[in-house]
Amino acid sequence: MAPVLGVIVGSVRAGRVGPKVARWFVRHAEADGRFDVRVLDLADVVLPLDLSGGDGPDAVAAWAGECDAFVLVTPEYNHGYPASLKLALDSVKHEWRGKPVGFVSYGGMAGGVRAVEQLRQVVAELHMVSVRDAVSFVRVKRAFDADGATPDEVAPDAADRMLGQLATWAGR
Repeated sequence: MAPVLGVIVGSVRAGRVGPKVARWFVRHAEADGRFDVRVLDLADVVLPLDLSGGDGPDAVAAWAGECDAFVLVTPEYNHGYPASLKLALDSVKHEWRGKPVGFVSYGGMAGGVRAVEQLRQVVAELHMVSVRDAVSFVRVKRAFDADGATPDEVAPDAADRMLGQLATWAGR
């Protein structure tokens, strides 16, 4: 049985590019074959506004508990990551612990790398293991064609390296 890779689409903004980026990565990860890939789009989840009680929303906790590794698909907004992604990470505690996490980021000229660097600090505090390699799309609005393919020759190689590291940390 293949380990489960949870892919989280972190942006909830109207007109967001995240689902297109996530679909590209999910197709790539499924073709790789090392993981059973599941997607959680935060736009489809009701996240709590009050984090003072409990371990978070049942939907996120249950989904996170089923996963052996994670990939966070995140834009970079104002040199940071979206509040929705932070809220999802903060709302579930124990399900993240000891799990490896990778990043697929996108944005303008920086491609989301500043958001990822901040997220590495957050996931470390949650006792997750962030893998070194990540996928980054600069000028994301030009990075994909109408079919969701990308001419970016670096992205598939980076995704392969990241999936290999996630598989190693997931114990597979």
